[in-house]
Amino acid sequence: MWQEKNGELYKQFVFKDFREAFAFMTKVARLAEEQQHHPRWQNIWNTVDIWLSTHEEGSKVTDKDTVLADAIDDLLGGKQDTDRKSTRLNSSHA
Repeated sequence: MWQEKNGELYKQFVFKDFREAFAFMTKVARLAEEQQHHPRWQNIWNTVDIWLSTHEEGSKVTDKDTVLADAIDDLLGGKQDTDRKSTRLNSSHA
């Protein structure tokens, strides 16, 4: 589930191995380029941590971030927890 903390959306993704993690990052990189919205991320072996915020809006969560988060979750086809939409609706981004 995506979490909103410190003005960013955050989610950790865990894969079988480094190869799967890297393949996922490659797909996310393509999405980010298409949307012209790039994540802050970290990869350690089979784990990918992603933080999303919109820098030109003062590094806060905007629709750009939630759209990219949705697209990232869609890449996995339900293999990861995708309960972020309820989190987004219950969070205030004022």
